Amino acid sequence: MKRIIYGILLTVFAILLVGCGTNQEDTQNVSDNDETGIIKVEHELGTTEVAKNPEKVVVFDFGILDTLDKLNIEVIGLPQQLIPAYLEKYESDDYVNVGSLKEPDFEAIAEIDPDLIIISARQAELYDQFQEITDTIYLGLDTTRYMESFQEITSIIGEIFGKEAEVKEEMDKIEDSIAVLQEKSEENGQNALIILANDDKISAYGPNSRFGLIHDVFGIPAVDEAIEVSTHGMNVSFEYVVENDPDLLYVIDRTAAIGEGSSAKQLVENKQMERSKAYQNDNIIYLNPDYWYLSGGGLESVTKMVEEVADSLE
Repeated sequence: MKRIIYGILLTVFAILLVGCGTNQEDTQNVSDNDETGIIKVEHELGTTEVAKNPEKVVVFDFGILDTLDKLNIEVIGLPQQLIPAYLEKYESDDYVNVGSLKEPDFEAIAEIDPDLIIISARQAELYDQFQEITDTIYLGLDTTRYMESFQEITSIIGEIFGKEAEVKEEMDKIEDSIAVLQEKSEENGQNALIILANDDKISAYGPNSRFGLIHDVFGIPAVDEAIEVSTHGMNVSFEYVVENDPDLLYVIDRTAAIGEGSSAKQLVENKQMERSKAYQNDNIIYLNPDYWYLSGGGLESVTKMVEEVADSLE
């Protein structure tokens, strides 16, 4: 009798083991492969489990919006303030306005009941509040390792939305164009300075800075390697620019980027600057502030950034 009972118990135990093993395997497959599965996204602010192919997406970074747009991924809500001109379609009533980049409208976001929220540096301190609403991931661009960070972020987006092949194709194009630009930079042999024009002031950016990929990735030497790294740049004067006398002067117009008119050309091309090589050789290049200031780190914006710098070396 004991043997019979023992045999029955062994059989039941074996069935339970098989059942448990099957469930574990299925869960692993769902996590990695199934279209309705879960992806575990590790980011700077934590680890978030995200459902693949979320339908209602809110995005708080224009570089990410740029990439989503390039990959034909729909969003439901975004901050409708200071949207880059090339993404102006997102200003329409087809999309929910969820506040500004620095002041999200949490009530509007909650009403949407989104499946996923994507944030970056400007919203980092509010991460916990976003998480209370729904799954939130931080995809902030690390400009000290621009291309690596850009590739990581874009790969995450590709994995979440099943766009891995499209991401690889676009990234291959960008890498090829950068390789050509690097060769051109080496042959050109000119150095450069990057400045941000803001009303009546200018600030400089060098290697490892917000706009430092011109030096770090594109290969154009910096006229000054000791520029202090700061989000808003190192405050400088036009005397500093003339003293360093770069071959190429790249200008980003913040005033234009934030919709308060364009003042950079009038500010930069002054009497003092007439003594500089960049002025005399017509090598003051005004970069598109939409790409450089508002939406850097997107598939479209990075493509255009490469093109702009390549054109400046013609």
